[in-house]
Amino acid sequence: MPNLPVLDIADFLADPAGQAASHFVQELIETCRGTGFCYLTGHGIDPALEREAMAVAEAFFALPERERLSIVNTNTPHFRGYTRLGMEHTNGKRDWREQIDVGPERDAAPQRPGDPPWLRLRGPNQWPEAVPRMRPAITAWMSAMAELGEAVLRALAVGLGQAPDHFEPVVTPDPEVLVKIIRYPAQAAGEQMHQGLGLHQDSGLLSFILQDGTGGLQVESGGTLVNATPIPGSYVLNLGEMLQVATHGVLRATRHQVVSAPGGEGRISLAYFFNPCMEARLEPIELSETLRASAAGGQNANPDDPIFSVYGENWLKFRLRSHPDVAEKHHADLLA
Repeated sequence: MPNLPVLDIADFLADPAGQAASHFVQELIETCRGTGFCYLTGHGIDPALEREAMAVAEAFFALPERERLSIVNTNTPHFRGYTRLGMEHTNGKRDWREQIDVGPERDAAPQRPGDPPWLRLRGPNQWPEAVPRMRPAITAWMSAMAELGEAVLRALAVGLGQAPDHFEPVVTPDPEVLVKIIRYPAQAAGEQMHQGLGLHQDSGLLSFILQDGTGGLQVESGGTLVNATPIPGSYVLNLGEMLQVATHGVLRATRHQVVSAPGGEGRISLAYFFNPCMEARLEPIELSETLRASAAGGQNANPDDPIFSVYGENWLKFRLRSHPDVAEKHHADLLA
């Protein structure tokens, strides 16, 4: 039996105003007020898109290191491209994973005096010439996931007593989505010297994880960590800090981590983060007395880890501390 709730969004997608959709909305809100994580089924994402996205990930990680390094993320100030094994940090420790970060395809923003520092994050992606299939495959999958992200946001808005389009202004016209194409190499039994991905919470609105058949994702629930064992045909869904801010903490960003597989071929996963526009400010929304009664406050318990209401500020915070090599090379003035 799964350790996390399994929610089927198909009825909501088919008829958001229908009775069956209302049942899904209620389940979603209850889940997000509880563990904050669930398996999402009935999402309608084409399995062929998912298979192709996974295939190009496997093709890239099979390349010789020199070809992977052709798109290393230190090439640019935008935190895009390939992160070498052990070069991303969580809680100040190295994560034992390698990955490609892909975001909205944009030109670099010109920097003018007085511009917010987070504008530096805008810029083009880096795509590997050795895997020409990657760009069309990942771009098509991102488009499908954007529609799913919008649907889940509408369901959450309704469950919070708001109009279905309540969150639309913060993701219009250009949400700061992010895809992480990730490989967690196996570590030999008894040699778990590195965290796969350290315990953390996400920064944006919604996170969707497409897992392969190898486990490793763990979720904090009831004071302990439970395994999010892969379920074929599902995405693991969780919330980010911006929804925590917007709901006074009624909905919270739940901490989670990834442990390395003990032997075998390791683990590949695709993470899709549906985030606000960088300039968007998420103000706390008016909630019913029933919901406000369970509000724990929008800030994190750790005063050294504040959540900023403007998403660009929050996103820059995460990027600078997670990728110190990029930060030191391109943003040393911000580290001071």
